[in-house]
Amino acid sequence: MTTKRPFTHIDTWVFDLDNTLYPHHVNLWQQVDRRIGEFIGAWLKVSPEEARRIQKDYYRRYGTSMRGMMTEHGVRADDFLAYVHQIDHSPLQPNPAMGAAIARLPGRKLILTNASTDHADKVLQRLGMDAHFEAVFDIIAADLEPKPAAQTYQKFLKDYGVDPRKAAMFEDLARNLVIPHQLGMTTVLVVPDGSREVVREDWEMEGRDDPCVDHVTDDLTGFLQRLAR
Repeated sequence: MTTKRPFTHIDTWVFDLDNTLYPHHVNLWQQVDRRIGEFIGAWLKVSPEEARRIQKDYYRRYGTSMRGMMTEHGVRADDFLAYVHQIDHSPLQPNPAMGAAIARLPGRKLILTNASTDHADKVLQRLGMDAHFEAVFDIIAADLEPKPAAQTYQKFLKDYGVDPRKAAMFEDLARNLVIPHQLGMTTVLVVPDGSREVVREDWEMEGRDDPCVDHVTDDLTGFLQRLAR
């Protein structure tokens, strides 16, 4: 049996944003997902069905659909991000319990996301958590190379002077925990609680038993509250 890494030595807490700091069933990401399909369809002049196929193919192969569109079709990141993040953030509700639990964690708290800082700021403001995080490392800071690319984690760690052996990473995709775990981070996979239907690809739901996953939770607030105690 593999020993799961503990949290006793952690001084830096790293969080993904979408579908991690808020529940999957809010389906905020579905708005972004839909606009990505619209952008691809308009850019490539293809049907919605073909746009969807391309979108998901690039997402799986390149880490984000945007990276695929940049690589394969010369799309500018600014144009893509400006379009896809024009969404309604109002489904997000403040989560003071999670905010308080994050505030009680000892050490630094950082966001590492494949989204833009603009989107992250709006999400954190709606959740009432914008005061709890030192910084957001977004897709621009990552030189447009999304997780799970190894160089993205390396750049994040270097930019913020983080020792991965003293850091924990919270993510909703197991594949985005492979490199952090290899680097020595304690990893937590955040999964849907099963109470409501969520719209995800099958492969996005895999990985709970992957060796790169130290801990799994379907209740991040409760998980953090226990850690803070």
